[in-house]
Amino acid sequence: MNNLELQKVANEVRKGIIASVHSAKAGHPGGSLSAADIFTYLYFEEMNIDPKNPDMENRDRFVLSKGHTAPGLYAALAHKGFFPVEDLTTLRKLGSYLQGHPCMQHTPGVDMSSGSLGQGVSAAVGMALSGKMDNKDYRVYTLLGDGEIQEGQVWEAAMFAGHRKLDNLVVIVDNNGLQIDGNVEDVCSPYPIDKKFEAFNFHVITVDGHDFDAIRAAFKEAKETKGMPTAIIAKTVKGKGVSFMENQASWHGVAPNDEQFGQAMSELEKVGETLCQK
Repeated sequence: MNNLELQKVANEVRKGIIASVHSAKAGHPGGSLSAADIFTYLYFEEMNIDPKNPDMENRDRFVLSKGHTAPGLYAALAHKGFFPVEDLTTLRKLGSYLQGHPCMQHTPGVDMSSGSLGQGVSAAVGMALSGKMDNKDYRVYTLLGDGEIQEGQVWEAAMFAGHRKLDNLVVIVDNNGLQIDGNVEDVCSPYPIDKKFEAFNFHVITVDGHDFDAIRAAFKEAKETKGMPTAIIAKTVKGKGVSFMENQASWHGVAPNDEQFGQAMSELEKVGETLCQK
């Protein structure tokens, strides 16, 4: 896909996020929106996956370590064809296979159940190690929040991945600067993030997480890096794409009301129309 096509898909992913969280009257729009471009690039350009065969043995794996941003993952999976887009509005509803956090037993395309912060990256490291031990050529990707990396288990996993030279692993940090309690640096600063990963023998790339040229270059560089895992620090805007949600920690885990839903969808529709005219 070219960048314009990716931008169009990412805008549809954002609409799916807003529609599902509004329908559920619960969920996490802020961090889902900030990661929408990353989700889009992974599922529509980067990863070797097949919606018609979601369990194929040699597929690339993805673990959403910040599992509360499941609305973003679900929207990407739906638009990729793993399940109907219309089902997004069943998020968190009784009987729905779209739970508040990813569940590998029930949701097509989900490789690992997650939600307890800090644990997803350990699962991803285990998958990457398994691939190495079995001489498989699949790659493993995991997305973490910058608030999530305050968890100690993240660094235990990073230490192991660097020590075992897992060059089939890419850790992506959605660095939007905000978490549920406010600014990440005020709550418990993880900075400098890049130096921490470098200390655990990671190749580190810092990018604008909304620039598809930069994202494309980063994943290409990660693929070409041998003998060490890669960490991509994606600088993003929490709530990206919805004006009143952008850079507001208060939208970490709150659903829009009907009026806010209307405004958000109107803004995203206008973005879509502008992209279609390019």
